[in-house]
This record gives sequence, C-alpha cells and structure tokens, in this order.
Amino acid sequence: MKLNSNLRAGAWIVACAAAFSTPAMGQGAWPDKPVTLVVPYSAGGPTDVVARMLAIPMGKSLGQTVIVENTVGAGGTIAATRVARAAPNGYTILIHHMGMATAPALYKKLAYDPLKDFEYIGQVMDVPMTLLSRKDFPAKNFQELLTYVKANKEKVSIGNAGIGAVSQLCGMLFIHQIGVKLTEVPYKGAGPALNDLMGGQVDLLCDQTTQTAPVIKDGNRVKVYGVTTSKRLSTMPDLPTLDEQGLKGFEVKVWHGVYAPKNTPPEALAKLNVALRAALQDDHVMKRLAELSSEIVSPEKVTPEGLRKHLEAETVKWGKVIRAAGVQAE
Repeated sequence: MKLNSNLRAGAWIVACAAAFSTPAMGQGAWPDKPVTLVVPYSAGGPTDVVARMLAIPMGKSLGQTVIVENTVGAGGTIAATRVARAAPNGYTILIHHMGMATAPALYKKLAYDPLKDFEYIGQVMDVPMTLLSRKDFPAKNFQELLTYVKANKEKVSIGNAGIGAVSQLCGMLFIHQIGVKLTEVPYKGAGPALNDLMGGQVDLLCDQTTQTAPVIKDGNRVKVYGVTTSKRLSTMPDLPTLDEQGLKGFEVKVWHGVYAPKNTPPEALAKLNVALRAALQDDHVMKRLAELSSEIVSPEKVTPEGLRKHLEAETVKWGKVIRAAGVQAE
C-alpha cells in the first residue's frame, strides 16, 4: 500500500514548489491559521473516520491544525454547498465520497455543480463493498441467489442506508444488472440496516467493508455472496468477487476525494496536495486503512487531474444507473 516516491506525480511536486514562491496570497505565507475539513456525514461514520485519520498528518505537513467539522444532511449536499460557497482561500475544504458523482442525477435542484464549482486536491482511498443476506436466506451461494431473486422478484427486499447512500447505489446497480425489480427498504443509516438484516427483517444488503467485515468474519450472523471489487480482497481472499461469479463488470468502490472552492489560489492547492500525499504515506494511516480492508488509490489519482477525471467518469456511470432506476431525491 505504500506510495511509490518515483511516481509521475513528481512533476506535480515540482510544480508545488514553484507555486509556493508566488505572491498570489498576499503578505503572509499560506496557511497562517487552521484549515477546516468539512465532512458531509455524522461523526463516527466511514467518511468521518477517514477525515480524522487524515487530519493530524495533514496538519503536520501544513504547520497548522486541520479541524474536522461535520455538516450533515440532504445526502451530503448541504456540506458540499457550504464549501462551494466558502471564501476561496484554502481554509475551508471538503472531503466527500462518490456522492459527489451521484448528486447531479439524484437531485432535481442542486445548489452547486460538482464539476464546475470546485478545485480538485486529490483522490484518497477506495472502500470495497460486500453483498450480504440474512443468515436464514434460502440461497447458499451467488448462483442460487440469482435464481431465487429472479423467481421471487419484488418479494425479495434489499435494505440501504437511505437515498443517496452508497448502500443504495450499490443495490441499484445490482438491480440494474440482474434486470429484476426488488423491494428497496431505506433506513436512517447503515447501522440500522445491518441490524435489521441480522435480525431477519430484510433479505439483502450491499454495504461497505468498514461496516460488514466484522460480522462476515464472525461467521454466524449473515451470509455473504461476494465482494464488489474487480479483484479479491487480501483481507478476505476466500470471498469471490461478483464479477468472477458472472455479474460481469460489476464494480463498486466507495472512493473519497478532497476539494476546495473554485478559484482557490494555486499556492494553497499545491500545499494541500502535498499535505494529502504526506498523510497517505503516514504509517498509522496506512495500517488503519488496511485494517478496514481499504486501499489508498494509485499515485496518479492523488492529484487534481486524477480526481477530476475520476469524478467525470463516475458522474457518467452513476447518472445512467440512477436514471434507469427512476430514483430522485428532493
């Protein structure tokens, strides 16, 4: 997982150094006060966990405290709107997952444009997802699962953590690819959805390994049918991917990116990118991400251009899925 110091982003580091010498931000060197990292979700959730892991090592690199601030509501759009409208001085930045790519299709009225109203700092990490069922679900393996859901259709329920949640998006993609309509059951968070799955109140759930790995490893509370990544996980090597079991091209990773308001000065963006890279090379961060079955993205993605390209591609991909599903949020 350790980042290669000889990656092509070396050119970006050189550019960063050049940017530091520019006088664009006035008399004092940036930053001369704490930086606020806005998280769109509640404390203790997966995105918040990532933000708090990054904050301390980023602060060391910047020479200032990085304050994590939770701004919750409306599927992450309240936080994104806040940062889009913040002063473009580098002191208010956003960490957000793939919800940045799905919001344009999910919401009829969006107060910001993810592709136009932000500067990009870099992509961070990928979190795999797993497809689970209640322990007493009839299907013993993935092929039996496909046969069962195609025979029973809307009698089969699939839980999620609410509209716009990654668990809902994973479920939508599953429904889209198997071509069978299931009954979606939204919850107020991933925790309640997983609890009801273990209690037998809902049949299926697709959710992040940060939530599901402990119950999978327990072996007695759920059935697991596969992982949503293109390759098997090193932490669960016996668990096959959905792709290798016949759901070709099925891949869902909960990726995260860091953003700043549009027109944030190059000096601040450059230093923030260097700080992000330093955080991702921190031993504690790498160890913790490995424990969560998560992976730091490839070096070329920990760049403004890498994040921009990924966001554009994901916006197209999820736009098609969401429109096909006919799902919209207010």
